[in-house]
Amino acid sequence: MKTLFLLLACLLTATLSQAATKKLLVVTTTTGFRHASIPTLEKVLAQLAADSGTFTVDFVRQPPGKPAQLKKTATETEKAAYQAAEDQWMTALKVELQKLSPENLRHYDGVVFASTTGDLPIPDRQGFLDWIRAGHAFIGIHAASDTFHGSPEFIAMLGGEFAHHGPQVGVECLNQDPRHPATASLPAKWTIAQEEIYQFKNYDAAKVHDLLILDQHPEHKEQAGHFPVSWAKTYGAGKVFYTSLGHREDLIDSDPALKDRKNSVETSKAYQSHLLGGIQWALQ
Repeated sequence: MKTLFLLLACLLTATLSQAATKKLLVVTTTTGFRHASIPTLEKVLAQLAADSGTFTVDFVRQPPGKPAQLKKTATETEKAAYQAAEDQWMTALKVELQKLSPENLRHYDGVVFASTTGDLPIPDRQGFLDWIRAGHAFIGIHAASDTFHGSPEFIAMLGGEFAHHGPQVGVECLNQDPRHPATASLPAKWTIAQEEIYQFKNYDAAKVHDLLILDQHPEHKEQAGHFPVSWAKTYGAGKVFYTSLGHREDLIDSDPALKDRKNSVETSKAYQSHLLGGIQWALQ
């Protein structure tokens, strides 16, 4: 009887643990600029999931074979061959993005757009937004704000839209909420040695909960102001976390063997904590 009781207790514990583990779908497809750091983001997100044990990740990845840009001097034959290859690749992309269909999203608690760009041909954009609004998580990393520029509702869901960036710079991010899980482990002033810093349009500080900001223009230090870096917000019953940080591999990855490291290993670990805290908050 005692053995049976212990077995049942173990099964119950395993069931509860499994039920508590959230499922994330990580999207890294692009139709615009493609960041070289995307594979690093994929690796680190998978590692954060495995180490924390609080969520699992599946991926929506870029199909191979995207044709290179045509030269201006391309012949009509080359243009026709390019268009055929582009059409074939776009078909493969649409197949991969079927994972974002409302039917498939029923199996997930949240979606991550990790440096996605461009107008992604997802099967039902409004259905996707409705799914978030119904109480699911959306996590945007870096170029997620450079996605769906023609969709006012997507931009409203995210809380801002990429406008431009200058050269990579060192910045001092100001922690606006030391109690939020995404910034709880960060100091009041978090220094990053080098990163690509976005500036935004269609951003309203009154409609988001700022987590990290700059009080100086990233390229013109003499210009004071409010420059958002990371924020959280709600969208209906859903939770949205966005961080514009995540361009450089040596910010994302804490591997000390990375060549030409500008950001310290400690800074990378702080970034990973920032990312993990934001994900876990959005999934609550």
